[in-house]
Amino acid sequence: MRTAIIGAGTIIFQDEGIGVYASKYIEQNYTFEDDVTLVDGGVLGFGLMPYYQEYDKVIILDTLTIEDSVGSIYNLPSEELLGLGSYKQTAHEVEIVEMLEICSLLEKMADVNIIGIVPKDILTVGVGLTDELKAQFDAFITVTMDEVKNSGIAYKKNETHVPLEVILEKYANPSAEAMVVN
Repeated sequence: MRTAIIGAGTIIFQDEGIGVYASKYIEQNYTFEDDVTLVDGGVLGFGLMPYYQEYDKVIILDTLTIEDSVGSIYNLPSEELLGLGSYKQTAHEVEIVEMLEICSLLEKMADVNIIGIVPKDILTVGVGLTDELKAQFDAFITVTMDEVKNSGIAYKKNETHVPLEVILEKYANPSAEAMVVN
């Protein structure tokens, strides 16, 4: 089974980057025995459509801007996300939902789950996460890895652990090497 784990969002708007951080955290801390692709989906929106059509399972990691307590975590099959209606608050949330709607009309569409967390702040320009989402990060990863396991995807935790702080630091202070544009 081909699986894609997609971290959606943008790291420059505080909690909006949690999906990207989570995908990088998983990439650093887990090894998959099955065909799993980890994707920094950023705000690619429709650019992610091939994953929905060519893969068997897609797990999207993202914020979920709905009325609930900050840090509440949801694991929603795509059908439930489409039924939320007022969920779409940010540009990439609109694109994700629209893309799912389009793909649902096509011949083949992956089994899609959205692991979403209610953010505290997606408006402030700043790299990193609020304290509330940092406190819920391990739970966010646990829900994600539970979905991976429940989908029949084999994985193991790496012996060397890369903490969230290291992932955040890498994005807060990118090396000059990473900033060079060819």
